[in-house]
Amino acid sequence: MPLPSDDASARSLLGRVLSRRGFLGNSFSGLAGIGLAGLLAQDLPARPSARSNDADAPPSWVPGQGMTHFPARAKRVLQVFCPGGVSHLDLWEHKPELDRRHGTPLPGEEDFLSFQGKNGNLMRSPWPFVPRGEDGKMISSMLPHLGKHVDDIAFVHSMTSKTNTHGPGCVFMNTGHDTEGFPATGAWLSYALGRENEDLPAYVALPDVRGEPPNGKANWSNGFLPARHQAIVLADHQPIRNLERPESISAEAEADTLDFLDTLNARHADARPGDEELRARIAAYELAGRMQVSAPEVTDLGSEPTSIHRLYGTDDPNPLKAAYARNCLLARRMLERGVRCVNLYCASRASGVDGLLNWDAHRTLKPDYERHVPVFDQPTAALISDLKARGLLDETLVLWTTEFGRMPTHQQGTTGRDHNPDGFTCWMMGPGVRGGSSHGATDPFGRRAEVDPVTVWDFYATVLHLLGFDHTRLTYYHNGLDRRLTDVHGQVLTSILS
Repeated sequence: MPLPSDDASARSLLGRVLSRRGFLGNSFSGLAGIGLAGLLAQDLPARPSARSNDADAPPSWVPGQGMTHFPARAKRVLQVFCPGGVSHLDLWEHKPELDRRHGTPLPGEEDFLSFQGKNGNLMRSPWPFVPRGEDGKMISSMLPHLGKHVDDIAFVHSMTSKTNTHGPGCVFMNTGHDTEGFPATGAWLSYALGRENEDLPAYVALPDVRGEPPNGKANWSNGFLPARHQAIVLADHQPIRNLERPESISAEAEADTLDFLDTLNARHADARPGDEELRARIAAYELAGRMQVSAPEVTDLGSEPTSIHRLYGTDDPNPLKAAYARNCLLARRMLERGVRCVNLYCASRASGVDGLLNWDAHRTLKPDYERHVPVFDQPTAALISDLKARGLLDETLVLWTTEFGRMPTHQQGTTGRDHNPDGFTCWMMGPGVRGGSSHGATDPFGRRAEVDPVTVWDFYATVLHLLGFDHTRLTYYHNGLDRRLTDVHGQVLTSILS
């Protein structure tokens, strides 16, 4: 229905056609396709005050405008997160002394009580380590596909965490704080850089088919940043809901309704100058509307050739591997279309029966990891290979993270390992990263970070540096403090930079 050009006629027409209640009811029905789960999950917090670091930043940086403090090496981030506390001693760190001292007490910590109690004797990895890459980097034989990429990876073998509990540990690794309510890394990047593609969100989280990680949505929350910086949650097994127009509403009627809604929104916003929360909310709904067109194309994995599906393993007979592989392929499609940050999860919240759901191998390490590692290895390696083949690895910083490591001893009465926040491995690769390098080390048993210990804040200071940001100056004024991803800590790990 064409709309009259003058305000009085428009109001008169609206009064004749619809009552207030009818208008609202019909409008919401017509806009059902716009709703996106989690897009507006919480109210927008107050905008930054005049004391926000935005005002103190150099002229070269304006939040959300794609600008940086200094020239960036990377434009976007892929973060692969394996919840459950992956054992560094069984994937990434070769410890010959652990092999030699297998079955003997851990020297000096014979009576140590870890997360679930007393530990038994030292336990070597059930799988041999093999040399990979030009320098013969020793990694687990369980990783034949990822082993092909070691020359591009910078390993950080001396990571430490503040906590030995899964929920706080996951949130700490994702937000730099061990309590909920703080922005995730991707939210900070959305705030700092804005969207690269106006039809897609800046930040997307892809949970595993097995469920969300410990502490769930707190891992990709916007925290105190405006709500538009929260991740959009979707996955191959969890498509965006309500994208299709109801059959009872024609395309013409929907278009007219949206045009009229745009007119009302614009007048409402113009009558409230300076109300940035209102404008942000309107912008979020407009993004949702654009995603009605863009999201189906992005998530259409059927458009990919058979060779790509074979590379990733999307049709693998193991349904968990096939589902994770499809999420890996979906991650690549999002990154190549300009999504700033993709959080890709491999495993979920709880260990479940016999450790089926995540990497928390307290009881039976060997059978647990013989289920998990094949799910993880090929699809993740394929994603890296695909990014490299398309030139996307030249612009994309790839992170592999977990919340903590595992003990070098077996948990008493089991053949599994308990939690260990005192020393573990994470890694990164991509532009500006010195591939084939290693930073720090744990002691000969893998118990504690002994050489150049690294905090989560150091790790993210390095990430922000590669994205063109001084981590001490990327702040947001909240509750009386200039908050930042790295809290009040953090040193750039220059040894792994090229």
